[in-house]
Amino acid sequence: MYNALKPVLVVEDNAEDFTALNRAFRKHALQNPVLRCEDGDQALEYLQGYGQAAGWPQVLPAIVLLDLNLPGTDGRAVLEMVKNDPRLRSIPIIVFSTSSSASDIDTCYQLGANSYLTKTIQYGAMEEKIGVTIKYWLRAAELPQALQV
Repeated sequence: MYNALKPVLVVEDNAEDFTALNRAFRKHALQNPVLRCEDGDQALEYLQGYGQAAGWPQVLPAIVLLDLNLPGTDGRAVLEMVKNDPRLRSIPIIVFSTSSSASDIDTCYQLGANSYLTKTIQYGAMEEKIGVTIKYWLRAAELPQALQV
Protein backbone atom coordinates (compact mmCIF):
# COMPACT_ATOMS: atom_id res chain seq x y z
CA MET A 1 0.00 0.00 0.00
CA TYR A 2 1.83 3.11 -1.23
CA ASN A 3 0.04 5.52 1.13
CA ALA A 4 1.75 3.85 4.10
CA LEU A 5 5.14 5.04 2.81
CA LYS A 6 4.27 8.67 2.23
CA PRO A 7 4.55 11.29 4.93
CA VAL A 8 1.67 13.12 6.51
CA LEU A 9 2.40 16.84 6.54
CA VAL A 10 0.97 18.70 9.53
CA VAL A 11 1.02 22.48 9.21
CA GLU A 12 0.47 23.60 12.80
CA ASP A 13 2.05 26.41 14.80
CA ASN A 14 0.67 25.35 18.19
CA ALA A 15 2.97 22.85 19.93
CA GLU A 16 0.18 21.54 22.19
CA ASP A 17 -2.12 20.87 19.23
CA PHE A 18 0.73 19.10 17.40
CA THR A 19 1.45 16.96 20.48
CA ALA A 20 -2.23 16.00 20.73
CA LEU A 21 -2.27 15.09 17.03
CA ASN A 22 0.78 12.88 17.48
CA ARG A 23 -0.90 11.10 20.40
CA ALA A 24 -3.95 10.47 18.22
CA PHE A 25 -1.76 9.23 15.36
CA ARG A 26 -0.05 6.74 17.68
CA LYS A 27 -3.40 5.62 19.15
CA HIS A 28 -4.61 4.82 15.63
CA ALA A 29 -1.35 3.11 14.65
CA LEU A 30 -0.40 5.57 11.91
CA GLN A 31 2.55 4.07 10.06
CA ASN A 32 3.31 7.11 7.91
CA PRO A 33 6.12 9.44 8.94
CA VAL A 34 4.74 12.72 10.29
CA LEU A 35 6.34 16.00 9.24
CA ARG A 36 5.57 19.32 10.86
CA CYS A 37 5.77 22.78 9.39
CA GLU A 38 5.19 25.51 11.94
CA ASP A 39 3.99 28.18 9.53
CA GLY A 40 2.62 28.65 6.05
CA ASP A 41 5.90 29.83 4.57
CA GLN A 42 7.71 26.68 5.70
CA ALA A 43 4.88 24.51 4.33
CA LEU A 44 5.07 26.20 0.93
CA GLU A 45 8.87 25.92 0.91
CA TYR A 46 8.57 22.18 1.46
CA LEU A 47 5.67 21.55 -0.93
CA GLN A 48 7.01 23.69 -3.76
CA GLY A 49 10.59 22.49 -3.32
CA TYR A 50 10.17 18.84 -2.30
CA GLY A 51 13.13 16.75 -3.24
CA GLN A 52 15.37 19.79 -3.66
CA ALA A 53 16.38 20.75 -0.12
CA ALA A 54 18.56 18.63 2.14
CA GLY A 55 16.52 17.15 4.96
CA TRP A 56 13.17 17.33 3.17
CA PRO A 57 11.66 14.07 1.91
CA GLN A 58 11.99 13.25 -1.74
CA VAL A 59 8.24 12.66 -2.14
CA LEU A 60 5.10 14.69 -1.69
CA PRO A 61 2.94 13.94 1.35
CA ALA A 62 -0.02 11.58 1.17
CA ILE A 63 -2.17 14.22 2.88
CA VAL A 64 -1.78 17.64 4.47
CA LEU A 65 -3.45 18.62 7.75
CA LEU A 66 -3.57 22.41 7.55
CA ASP A 67 -4.32 24.90 10.31
CA LEU A 68 -5.84 28.18 9.09
CA ASN A 69 -4.47 30.69 11.56
CA LEU A 70 -0.73 30.53 11.03
CA PRO A 71 2.04 33.09 11.44
CA GLY A 72 3.33 34.52 8.18
CA THR A 73 1.41 33.12 5.24
CA ASP A 74 -1.90 31.91 6.68
CA GLY A 75 -3.59 28.62 5.91
CA ARG A 76 -6.06 30.10 3.43
CA ALA A 77 -3.20 31.45 1.32
CA VAL A 78 -1.33 28.14 1.54
CA LEU A 79 -4.47 26.29 0.46
CA GLU A 80 -5.01 28.63 -2.47
CA MET A 81 -1.39 28.44 -3.66
CA VAL A 82 -1.26 24.64 -3.42
CA LYS A 83 -4.56 24.13 -5.22
CA ASN A 84 -3.47 26.54 -8.00
CA ASP A 85 -0.18 24.68 -8.56
CA PRO A 86 -0.61 21.92 -11.18
CA ARG A 87 2.12 19.80 -9.52
CA LEU A 88 0.49 19.98 -6.08
CA ARG A 89 -3.26 20.40 -6.54
CA SER A 90 -4.10 16.71 -6.27
CA ILE A 91 -2.66 16.42 -2.74
CA PRO A 92 -5.61 16.05 -0.35
CA ILE A 93 -5.70 18.97 2.06
CA ILE A 94 -7.70 18.59 5.22
CA VAL A 95 -8.20 21.88 7.01
CA PHE A 96 -8.00 21.35 10.76
CA SER A 97 -8.95 24.57 12.50
CA THR A 98 -10.49 25.95 15.66
CA SER A 99 -12.77 28.06 13.47
CA SER A 100 -16.27 26.74 12.99
CA SER A 101 -17.27 29.88 11.08
CA ALA A 102 -19.49 29.13 8.09
CA SER A 103 -17.55 31.77 6.18
CA ASP A 104 -14.19 30.04 6.84
CA ILE A 105 -15.62 26.65 5.94
CA ASP A 106 -17.17 27.96 2.70
CA THR A 107 -13.99 29.83 1.77
CA CYS A 108 -11.83 26.76 2.30
CA TYR A 109 -14.02 24.57 0.12
CA GLN A 110 -14.10 27.28 -2.56
CA LEU A 111 -10.30 27.34 -2.46
CA GLY A 112 -10.18 23.58 -2.99
CA ALA A 113 -10.01 21.99 0.48
CA ASN A 114 -10.79 18.29 0.38
CA SER A 115 -12.18 18.26 3.90
CA TYR A 116 -12.71 20.61 6.85
CA LEU A 117 -12.47 19.47 10.47
CA THR A 118 -13.07 21.68 13.48
CA LYS A 119 -10.63 21.21 16.35
CA THR A 120 -12.31 20.51 19.64
CA ILE A 121 -10.96 21.10 23.12
CA GLN A 122 -12.06 17.61 24.11
CA TYR A 123 -9.20 15.23 23.33
CA GLY A 124 -11.47 12.20 22.84
CA ALA A 125 -13.51 13.94 20.15
CA MET A 126 -10.37 15.14 18.37
CA GLU A 127 -8.86 11.66 18.54
CA GLU A 128 -12.01 10.21 16.97
CA LYS A 129 -11.86 12.74 14.10
CA ILE A 130 -8.21 11.91 13.47
CA GLY A 131 -8.99 8.19 13.49
CA VAL A 132 -11.70 8.63 10.86
CA THR A 133 -9.37 10.84 8.82
CA ILE A 134 -6.58 8.23 8.88
CA LYS A 135 -8.95 5.41 8.01
CA TYR A 136 -10.46 7.26 5.09
CA TRP A 137 -7.55 9.14 3.53
CA LEU A 138 -4.73 6.66 4.21
CA ARG A 139 -6.46 3.30 4.22
CA ALA A 140 -9.61 3.53 2.10
CA ALA A 141 -9.28 6.34 -0.45
CA GLU A 142 -7.66 5.81 -3.81
CA LEU A 143 -5.37 8.77 -4.48
CA PRO A 144 -4.60 10.12 -7.96
CA GLN A 145 -1.85 8.40 -9.95
CA ALA A 146 0.28 11.56 -9.84
CA LEU A 147 0.74 11.08 -6.11
CA GLN A 148 1.72 7.43 -6.27
CA VAL A 149 5.30 6.26 -5.95
